[in-house]
Amino acid sequence: MNSEAVSAIIAKNPTLKASKAKLEAMEPDAYVVHRSWGFGQIKRYDDAAQKLIINFKGKSGHPMDPVFCVTTMDVLPPKHLLVRKETDTKKIAELVADNPAQLVVEALQAYPNNAATAIEIEIVLAQVVGDEKFKKWWSVAKKAVAKDSRISVPAKKTECYIIRETPVSVEDEIVEQFNGTRSARRRILLAEELVDGSEKKAEKGELAAVLAGLAESVKDSNQLDASERLYGAVVRDDLAKLVGSETVFEPSQAGLIANPRDLPAIAEKIPVHFQSRFLELILATHPIETRDIVFGLLKVSQGKFTTECINFLIEQGYADDLAATLTRWQTEQNLRAPVLLWIVKNRHSKKFAKLLNDLITPRLLSAIFFAIDYEALQAASARRIPLGDILSEDTDLIADLLSTADPETARDLANTLMLNQGFEELTKKSLLARFIKIFPKIQSLVAADAESKEEQLLVSRESYDRKVQEYETVKSVKIPENKAAIATAREHGDLKENSEYKMAKQDQLVLMAQKTNLEKELGRARVTDFKEAAANQAGIGTIVTVKASGKTTTYTLLGAWDGDPDNNIISYKTAMGVALLGKKPGDTVKVKTGNSEDTYEIVSIARYVDSL
Repeated sequence: MNSEAVSAIIAKNPTLKASKAKLEAMEPDAYVVHRSWGFGQIKRYDDAAQKLIINFKGKSGHPMDPVFCVTTMDVLPPKHLLVRKETDTKKIAELVADNPAQLVVEALQAYPNNAATAIEIEIVLAQVVGDEKFKKWWSVAKKAVAKDSRISVPAKKTECYIIRETPVSVEDEIVEQFNGTRSARRRILLAEELVDGSEKKAEKGELAAVLAGLAESVKDSNQLDASERLYGAVVRDDLAKLVGSETVFEPSQAGLIANPRDLPAIAEKIPVHFQSRFLELILATHPIETRDIVFGLLKVSQGKFTTECINFLIEQGYADDLAATLTRWQTEQNLRAPVLLWIVKNRHSKKFAKLLNDLITPRLLSAIFFAIDYEALQAASARRIPLGDILSEDTDLIADLLSTADPETARDLANTLMLNQGFEELTKKSLLARFIKIFPKIQSLVAADAESKEEQLLVSRESYDRKVQEYETVKSVKIPENKAAIATAREHGDLKENSEYKMAKQDQLVLMAQKTNLEKELGRARVTDFKEAAANQAGIGTIVTVKASGKTTTYTLLGAWDGDPDNNIISYKTAMGVALLGKKPGDTVKVKTGNSEDTYEIVSIARYVDSL
């Protein structure tokens, strides 16, 4: 805007006097960033309307009040990366592709004091690189930036990237950061950077000082858990080799894993790239017990550690033991989701074909369904179940697992699928279609399920709430208690002779059946207040007086779950209820009870809601 326009605006709004320079910068062709509209370019100032005309992405020629823009829009300097992306497109594209560190340097040069927070820099770079590519690009670019001696890299996103006045080597920066922090975890990570790759140019005296500080943190810090302390000891000893130190440090790596009972908790948190060395350390520390220890770790393993354990066992000559153990775990229903996931992913691998061949059976599919259902029941909230995902995404998996199944087994497994809590209904239908392709007669399951859903159950609000409470008790109390009982029973030894385990498993079948039946009933239920009942014929929500053998009795005919024989309240689903429906005063009905059949004459009918 010209000086006259700016003066006129300030005259009307004296509080904007301090913003005069910003208003004057809002001139044609200037690039801006608006809080809501994003990046744009001012095209002109409309004197008549007293509005800036700005081209935003997706909204060209947008009029805006400059008074409003003072607090919601920033005018960008010509050297800002977003501006240069428009004015020097080729150069910026080259920096994105070939020199991300220089790109960050030039981004920082647009800020006061050549400094900007990590959050600010990442927002700008994401717009320059493109949101879709940014995450992958930045994961690589950060490594180049960290190695650039001109840039000080922050430890936290709220801290600043800074262009240094005097370049500092990566090693010197790491040493500086190490000396500047008391966090044991941070010290371990920084020392690891000094050990890794080519980062070995720091002075030996500085490395020795870092070693001493790291050794102190590993020994004395109460910030570290067992896994972090072990990893810190590994980094400490690697750094000692680099320095040439012969000092024997405590605690030693072997000492930290001396108790086999501690290993599962340690294994759960160790860094992925340390997993292989962790297993080698176990072998060196517990040479006689290694086999049993690693099988124990495999049983409770997660993610990549599952693969590491299996590879280690095979390399140590335990392939036959591994095959036998996996088969036994399958029989005992002890195959957990991570191991099951590894089996199905590697079933076609040449390396593991012999090991896994006998496991690819319908029984494995049953174990997969059980694991998915268990994980769904344990989940506190909706989340992905990897084993369920691979069952859906691997279109050959069900066919492979059913290759030796007979029709009855396939039908049982299809029933298990339909009752599983780990799949949405559409996914169940998609998976069931794969069953039907192999065993067409399973189609009847779908038809029967659809038919069962057609008939609605009319119920009162009170009985519906009772049924919901019953379902929640089974699902949230009894089933988890049963799972705990099964886990406890497993610890008592040989499952073939374990009566507690067998009883708990039988209880599990009963509870799962109860849960399924309750879900079906609740799915068919329709709550009613009985106000729709007519007064001239017997129906749901009526009071019916009948006479039989000279004796008069009054029945209240209510919902499917409202039976209370002691008070002559009957469900419309009972034999008497079915016989009375639709009948009028003067009609007679016959009701068979056991071996006898009684005749009732309907005396009168009244609406239940009118008696309340």
